[in-house]
Amino acid sequence: MNRPTDPPSNARPVPPAAEPHTATEDAVAIFTGVLMISVGVAFFTSAGLLTGGTAGLAFLLHYATGIGFGKIFFVLNLPFYWLALRKLGREFTLKTFAAVLLLSLLTELQSQFLQFARIEPLYAALAGGLITGTGFLALFRHRCSLGGVGIAALYLQDRYGWRAGKVQMAVDCCIVLLALWTVEPLRVAWSIVGAVALNLVLAMNHRPGRYMGT
Repeated sequence: MNRPTDPPSNARPVPPAAEPHTATEDAVAIFTGVLMISVGVAFFTSAGLLTGGTAGLAFLLHYATGIGFGKIFFVLNLPFYWLALRKLGREFTLKTFAAVLLLSLLTELQSQFLQFARIEPLYAALAGGLITGTGFLALFRHRCSLGGVGIAALYLQDRYGWRAGKVQMAVDCCIVLLALWTVEPLRVAWSIVGAVALNLVLAMNHRPGRYMGT
């Protein structure tokens, strides 16, 4: 028979409180995540593929206008900082602004460091999606995003418990489908494979009850 001071035999142990990341850990994680995402973007652009979210819109405008992806991506994200500041706090907003700026710079300079002579679209979709998803995971776990849909997905997860990965997957697939107006269907199909691969990484690894980052 248990004494009154004994915990119930079926009680689950209480996990220790999460230790906040240091500024150095945040900086290293943000640089690592953005660098991985820039490599994923290189895979997509080399194969003529698209992705979802604000990046997907930036890809569409890049293909349609010839303006650099980084420039368009930076401008498209500007309206979303208001939501981030209001709902997710100043620290999150500053980290996100820094990540968006860094990705914009890296993608503009990417061709000087990384070029592909030939890459198969299916491989580009899978590898690019998984690499990009892992980069996003690093950002999300350090309370950072790349703006746009990422800000909305993190807010909905924090507010309503909706999985950020599933929210992004639904939005991303819709954005990629919009590309049917300007991009050949086969490339759109490969792009959807990339969007699913990206968001499966998030859906399986970033959700309520799993490690979220502080």
